[in-house]
Amino acid sequence: MKKTVFLGSIAVAGMAAGMGMADTLADVKARGELNCGVNTGLVGFAAPDANGNWAGFDIDLCKAVAAAVLGDPSKVKYVPTTGQTRFTALSSGEVDMLARNSTWTFSRDTDLKLDFAGVNYYDGQGFMVPKDLGVTSVKELGGATICIQTGTTTELNLADYFKANDMEYQPVNIDSNAEGEQQYMAGACDAYTTDISGLAATRAAFADPENHVILPEVVSKEPLGPAVRHGDNNWGDIVRWTLNALIAAEEYGVTSKNIEELVKSSENPEVQRLLGVSGELGAMIGLDNEWAKRAIQAAGNYGEIFAANIGEQTPIGLTRGLNAQWTQGGLLYAQPFR
Repeated sequence: MKKTVFLGSIAVAGMAAGMGMADTLADVKARGELNCGVNTGLVGFAAPDANGNWAGFDIDLCKAVAAAVLGDPSKVKYVPTTGQTRFTALSSGEVDMLARNSTWTFSRDTDLKLDFAGVNYYDGQGFMVPKDLGVTSVKELGGATICIQTGTTTELNLADYFKANDMEYQPVNIDSNAEGEQQYMAGACDAYTTDISGLAATRAAFADPENHVILPEVVSKEPLGPAVRHGDNNWGDIVRWTLNALIAAEEYGVTSKNIEELVKSSENPEVQRLLGVSGELGAMIGLDNEWAKRAIQAAGNYGEIFAANIGEQTPIGLTRGLNAQWTQGGLLYAQPFR
């Protein structure tokens, strides 16, 4: 098993090295479309409707990058990827970026030759159980069967947590959230573990969400963010600063509704630079000066995107928590636009 994982890492690293001289910006412009790697289906984050139209928190980041680069948020090809296929899809060039619940870790950043462009959701691993099981704490799950997605950081977290607490468990391996939902609902496992945001999104899709409980323990740190390949720093800058533009826009009160008025009237120098009224920030990353304005107009600022897809007024019902602005007690903090 260890040998297989090692060789897999080498293969991915080799593909990444081969892509080292790639000019992703030029490729995307020539193609006229952004290839964005997303989840196979996680309501609120990335999922197609009955007509095949994708929507969600991660989807809106894809749209923002497409708007910044191509001037049109609809110029995106959404490429579904599993926990097993996502990094190979990125390293091989099948996708230009990953906008999928992927945790920024040391080994992924270095050994897999990825560059994480920032954190768009601070998450943690949790556990969901049927309410009628009567379990109120993860520490009551000794000897339980647990559904776990392979190829994810949650596998190691699960093993570490149970070992640290001298507990046994039986893993039920799954390849995707859809399979996890199916197995959990079929009773193949006592509990389902993944990121808490994923559990909330999965539960929201149940016919009886009130009969399933997310246990209170958070057993890991899971900083989720968009990723690009090593070796194409300009493309990494574009994705990073597009995410920063969405976060900064919320901090400065720039919304999809008032943005045109602020272009005309804002006297805040940072807002003026963000919206391309002054300075030449766009030219520094190979884009025009209204790139960030278009990114914000695509689906709104970070707060608008959060509220529309996964916020407290949606069926998923997530609070901002750590994902609030730094001025509101959270961890969101965009680097300065100057």
